[in-house]
Amino acid sequence: MTDTTMEKRLPGEAVTSNAPSPLLVAIKETIFTAVLVFLLGILMVGFQTQAIQGQYLSFVTRFSDVIWAVAIVPIGRFLLALDRQGISWPALIVGGLAFLYFFGAGSTGVMELDVYKTLPLPFEEPMVNVIFGLGALLVCGTAIKSIRTAGEGRQTLPAREAAEARRANFAKRLSGVLGPALVAIAIVLPWTPWGDRQLVDSLILVLTYVMLGWGLNIVVGLAGLLDLGYVAFYAVGAYTYAKLSTELGLSFWESLPIAGALAAAFGVTLGFPVLRLRGDYLAIVTLGFGEMIRIVLINWQVFTGGPNGIGSIGKITFFGFPFERKVPEGVTAFHDLFGLQFSGAHRVYFLYYVILVLALITNFVTIRLRKLPIGRAWEALREDETACRALGINPTNTKLTAFALGAMFAGFAGSFFATRQGFVSPESFTFIESAVILAIVVLGGMGSQVGVALAAILLIGLPEALRELALYRMLAFGASMVLIMLWRPKGLLSYREPTILLHAKNKKAMVSGTVK
Repeated sequence: MTDTTMEKRLPGEAVTSNAPSPLLVAIKETIFTAVLVFLLGILMVGFQTQAIQGQYLSFVTRFSDVIWAVAIVPIGRFLLALDRQGISWPALIVGGLAFLYFFGAGSTGVMELDVYKTLPLPFEEPMVNVIFGLGALLVCGTAIKSIRTAGEGRQTLPAREAAEARRANFAKRLSGVLGPALVAIAIVLPWTPWGDRQLVDSLILVLTYVMLGWGLNIVVGLAGLLDLGYVAFYAVGAYTYAKLSTELGLSFWESLPIAGALAAAFGVTLGFPVLRLRGDYLAIVTLGFGEMIRIVLINWQVFTGGPNGIGSIGKITFFGFPFERKVPEGVTAFHDLFGLQFSGAHRVYFLYYVILVLALITNFVTIRLRKLPIGRAWEALREDETACRALGINPTNTKLTAFALGAMFAGFAGSFFATRQGFVSPESFTFIESAVILAIVVLGGMGSQVGVALAAILLIGLPEALRELALYRMLAFGASMVLIMLWRPKGLLSYREPTILLHAKNKKAMVSGTVK
């Protein structure tokens, strides 16, 4: 290396850097963002087409919205650029204040309050202001994360480990409180003044995904096997009950164990080809398996009905007593059995408690299995498969049991889905369903049962609650996922404490060396 490429300096002499200042870097990125927002906004936002009855298609201009977007978005990029350069306080302060104002003021417009018209806001549409408020929250959250990361970087290794242990213990204690509270709320909520039929119907959907999330948690959270084709077992359970109901006339209760067993058999069938695969390769194979099942359902028209699906599926009964106004002679209806006036809500409420019981059974079985040798083998496989083999654990049996049990619960949920809908088709079992279920497991915290339930409430319940906001509800859905990953990258309630240490007596026994 010559003197022209590296200047000699005396010991103790300050090192001069030719790197541009953080402010200059932030300004360059701001200018680039402003130009980009203008070019995109002038075409996508500036001109809006509208069709007036009896006239040709015309358009209106919204240049004021473009100007505001060009003014606001680059400011956010400027703050993020400063934060990336190590200057986080402007993003923290400005982002927090902007979130409080935009989100709060926009919410008053969404709720159609008169105060919204008196507030000075850049956009006329309330939901647009709410979206910019969520963007400001993203800027503020990024700054908080940077400050936290910088603080952790200055800590010693023992201090970081102690902080991580405190967070894990807090998540564990919070799970112990939230779990029973959520169960109690789920039991009594339909009987509260808010428990109308629409809410109960939405909760049925949420609980279905809670059950699916807990089933996939066995495969992904406990065994550490990335499964992107989990919806295939869901479809197997749904079509199994559909065929048993329409062809053989079996009831839901008779078909439920058959659907679970058949889905478990498909889980074992998937498990064999992937025994030697890990990580991304395992995900690709499971993704292909899910798509194979969907394509078979579309093309095997003689058996599955093809794209038209299967209809007229038998509805659930109260252990043989149908929820119908008129029943065949000799059959007692549910409302006659209890001396009630007929109501279509009876079936909805019964479906709610059926899926609640099925979900709780899934949770109970999963927790009990975690404490058995097979559960400890799953966790060993998740942490290190090579060490798992060295300890004498059979990875083949461990993987197959994880796939089979996870698929079995998906089969139960699929059977419930079929009886609830009364119709199944391949369109209900696309890859996006697997992605949503996997997102529930990851956002909740892999291995955390309560975390999965909270994530299902957020990812499924939030879009349902915001259904009246049309397209904007999916923006809120995506923003919530981004914020959770920034705030809790390991999940809402994540702690990966080995099962053998779940009880204090086991910890004491291990310390004293008496554990066998």
